[in-house]
Amino acid sequence: MKTLTVFTPAYNRRHTIGRTYDSLCRQTCKDFEWLIIDDGSSDGTRQWVESLGDKVETTGQRFDWMGRAIDGEDHNHFTIQLPEFKLTYIYKPNGGLYTGYNVAYATIRTELCVCIDSDDFMPDDAVELICGEWSKRGADDKRKLAGIAGLDYNVVDELPIGGFFKTNKDVEWIPDLHVTGDSKYVFRTELMRAVAPQIGFEGEKDFNPHYMQMQVQDKYPMVILNKNLCWVEYQIGADSMSQAIFKQFVRSPRSYVKYRILEMGLLRRNSFKNKFRLAAHYISSCIFAKDKNWLRNSPSKCISLMALPIGLLLNLYIRYKSRD
Repeated sequence: MKTLTVFTPAYNRRHTIGRTYDSLCRQTCKDFEWLIIDDGSSDGTRQWVESLGDKVETTGQRFDWMGRAIDGEDHNHFTIQLPEFKLTYIYKPNGGLYTGYNVAYATIRTELCVCIDSDDFMPDDAVELICGEWSKRGADDKRKLAGIAGLDYNVVDELPIGGFFKTNKDVEWIPDLHVTGDSKYVFRTELMRAVAPQIGFEGEKDFNPHYMQMQVQDKYPMVILNKNLCWVEYQIGADSMSQAIFKQFVRSPRSYVKYRILEMGLLRRNSFKNKFRLAAHYISSCIFAKDKNWLRNSPSKCISLMALPIGLLLNLYIRYKSRD
């Protein structure tokens, strides 16, 4: 079995996923598999995948819109053995990015896994760096780690997004580093499977899959690899997770309520300043969600009461910024 699975959630990214594929073909280390989770694309993504080679497995597990396994198999789940690596494709009804992560964690059987988005691509030596760094660790050490933390680089300025990790240690707790930009996290699959699936709300597609990652990073440190593992090119448009964040707050309020409750309850992010900030966001999301039980459900009730005025102002600000 391979060491790493690269998984790629895709929604109408036929025009960019070819670049992801090309980068995987160029990898200097072939110790990986590729999993594509097609979240209801209608742009010919499936036809493009089928053009890459003959299927060696033609059916597989079915999944619902939230990425939960359901009874039976169908032809929306198939495998192609390419010369460079094995490719598995799974099509599911559209549910949002996090639902693709649910499918990935239910499907992957390799020791490590990493998400490379369908509009991003890997440096030629990324898999070699990941597998090489992991192979340095003994079995006992690996069980104490969440995985490997690397860098995302912006294709425009060719610099790490948010800068390098500010530590001289080779193993560190990610919440303690106060990372401000996107990073590339390679996780032990068994840990991610333990916190999946991420249960969301029908009609709310903006639930960030970092919800699952935070739970693991709160319990385990990661190997710090201050090297480029992914080239990122931010897309412009309504389907871009990096765009229109204020609209996401409005569109998916119950998801953000759940997200903030988790954040406030994490052990390694418990400073008063941070909890106050999270409480303000929590209150704002509760207003959008029309949640009358916001105080009862808060894991930090006193801080939430103190943050109430700021939360009200934040809600008004988000309404203003999300105007069409």
